[in-house]
Amino acid sequence: MSSAHRRRLPVALATSFIVLTAACAGAGHQSMQSAPAPGPQAQGEAAAIARARTDSVNHPYTRADVDFMTGMIAHHAQAIIMAKWAPSHGASPAVQTLCARILNSQRDEIWIMEGWLRDRNQPLPVPDTIAMSMPMGSSMQMALMPGMLTGAQMDSLDQARGPEFDRLFLTFMIQHHTGAISMVKDLFASYGAAEDELTFKLASNINVDQSTEIARMRRLRTSLELGVPLSTIPE
Repeated sequence: MSSAHRRRLPVALATSFIVLTAACAGAGHQSMQSAPAPGPQAQGEAAAIARARTDSVNHPYTRADVDFMTGMIAHHAQAIIMAKWAPSHGASPAVQTLCARILNSQRDEIWIMEGWLRDRNQPLPVPDTIAMSMPMGSSMQMALMPGMLTGAQMDSLDQARGPEFDRLFLTFMIQHHTGAISMVKDLFASYGAAEDELTFKLASNINVDQSTEIARMRRLRTSLELGVPLSTIPE
């Protein structure tokens, strides 16, 4: 190989390297430009997370929020006991269907409320299904949450069977649900309460669901009063 050819070889290699590098850079730039943007669903989820974090910072929880979550756990716990009696106490199919819905919704809501308290390092209640502590004035006193049944009422429901169980259950659960709705109203009336999205949605859902169930239970109770067997009423 001539000396002149040897001198041209490095120049050619260098030129090839520059061309190859530019091509790679161009390809990389093109690849970066052609990368797909996040889809609407991913963007929506990211925005929801950002809003939730902002909401948490801007709207800290209050004592009323904690009392509502704590009290409603005990309130739901008693309703669950009542609803679980339906199959063993000869309830009509219509009442059993109602009780199944109560069990499903209120168990889920207890799980949500316990998580809310746990996330904020608040103590989880071990609910007494007959009574629990709640604020009254400046001191803590043992009192029933609004609408909750007394021990005597729970005993009478537990002893009832068949149509009598239906009648007492509907009467007592209307009372129970009405109390829960009043707790929601008290929460919304408390200054600064229910500002975070989860608390607001949970309380709103309880209000709507239990109002709907009260209307259903009143219709069933009216049927009983008119002598219409609930076994003939569609579930």
